[in-house]
Amino acid sequence: MSGRPTDLSGGAGIVAAIGIGSNLGDRETTISAALTDLDRLPQTRLDRVSRLHETEPVGPPGQGPYLNGAALLRTTLPPRRLLEALLAIERSFGRDRANEVRHGPRTLDLDLLLYGDLVLDEAGLTIPHPRMTERRFVLEPLSEVGGELMHPVHGASVDSLRRAVATAGRAGVPSDRDEATSDAEANRNV
Repeated sequence: MSGRPTDLSGGAGIVAAIGIGSNLGDRETTISAALTDLDRLPQTRLDRVSRLHETEPVGPPGQGPYLNGAALLRTTLPPRRLLEALLAIERSFGRDRANEVRHGPRTLDLDLLLYGDLVLDEAGLTIPHPRMTERRFVLEPLSEVGGELMHPVHGASVDSLRRAVATAGRAGVPSDRDEATSDAEANRNV
């Protein structure tokens, strides 16, 4: 473990950035319920939620589009316990990581993207998320709620990483329906 988790805005706990996605079932309802579950985690408060972006899948052909978003949590849960809680929420919505196709369709995907400025690489948990800097569908919603957050390995803000990925035309280019997303969740402050 290197770096230390830092409180970024003076409140209690660490700011953790969570990527959210769904491309099966009633995607918006699933994401809304998952956000409620995130806010109910012990020692955790849901601070900000991005609007939802509809994006084309980056996996095997034949899947429907994703709804992707991001949330900022303030938590005192250690990173491993937070990850375990995220995985438990995914399972409660029917996700079975052990039997799914890699990059295949899923009812719910919750990724721990950042945990303060912590850098951690251990079995089953890498922080920051190892592919977040390559994924426009992660960086665009995260930029809405935490553009000022710094990537502790690259030393760049989420906003600057988003601009770099958009310029490079990398993964997760939003679909034409990107603007037809949930206004109810747009920039939700909880």
